[in-house]
Amino acid sequence: MQSSLQANLNNTPFFDHKHPSVRDYGKFLAGKLSAPTEIAIALYNGVRDDIRYNPYTFRPAAETFSASYCLAAKESYCIPKAVLLAALARSFGIPARIGLADVKNHLASPQFLAYLKNDIFVMHGYTELYLEGKWVKATPAFDSNLCAQMHVAPLEFNGRDDSIFHEFDTDGARHMEYLADHGVHSEVPHAQIIQAIAHAYPHLAEGMFRTQSSRSYQADLQEQGPTNN
Repeated sequence: MQSSLQANLNNTPFFDHKHPSVRDYGKFLAGKLSAPTEIAIALYNGVRDDIRYNPYTFRPAAETFSASYCLAAKESYCIPKAVLLAALARSFGIPARIGLADVKNHLASPQFLAYLKNDIFVMHGYTELYLEGKWVKATPAFDSNLCAQMHVAPLEFNGRDDSIFHEFDTDGARHMEYLADHGVHSEVPHAQIIQAIAHAYPHLAEGMFRTQSSRSYQADLQEQGPTNN
């Protein structure tokens, strides 16, 4: 078990937990905490709320998937936020890795659905952390401010139970469905992710990914609100 866990502690080009900014941010979030579970919760809450969720920030370049890039950008989408949480955990000796799945978000903004031309979000990223002798899932993608706009309670993580997107929002409408599981990875499978995204959204692969969008998910919701589809 120890050898298999080691791969989920390594400093890598994506999980670059030895980067000074990542290291310092982790120390800031953890403060004087010493118990791994308590540290993991503090790291989760920080990544969830300090890094604004904005899926329009996606770019195919490998460096944009790293923990340090996500932290510097201060806004990102599910995969880099999951990578950042995992890298922070590794910096404290907590084994961590990324999981990938295809999901359907019933509360996606109409603008973003039009941008994707699809209601399936492929390669949604979440984090798995090894705490108290078992792997637990944590999903730090949606920040608290965005959740308030979407009428969804912020997703909490207690370090002991899986924390994935709520199936329903606060009004009882369906929110998120997990459709396909692409497994967990000790390093980001960058090529696999890009291939899946290009296949699902060919119009984006043809050139739109090369242009930096100034759009934000928050702006979408302020204009029209989420759609329940």
